[in-house]
Amino acid sequence: MEKKKIPSNTITRDVKYLAAPTGNIYESVVIMYKRANQIAAAEKKELTRKLEDCRNERDTMEEVFENEEQIEISKYYERQPKPDLVAIAEFEAGELEYRRAGGSKSE
Repeated sequence: MEKKKIPSNTITRDVKYLAAPTGNIYESVVIMYKRANQIAAAEKKELTRKLEDCRNERDTMEEVFENEEQIEISKYYERQPKPDLVAIAEFEAGELEYRRAGGSKSE
């Protein structure tokens, strides 16, 4: 995932600006929700893969909890912006492509 300037906490947004691209706030929310789910699933898959890479088959439970590499990897992902904040930033920047049920395509 590329580095973007995304706030790490929730900020107040004007609903009319979020609704503007679709003309409907509920459509906008669904688009951002689906994108946040995609981001979360990709991050979870990546985190699981990285944690598995540094896991040893003969590790005992105590060794797993004390593995510094795993701790650092986990801390890195905890510091990342939440998927919903990333999805909102992408939506506001016009970076999301979506289709309406009727098949018409929007940005």
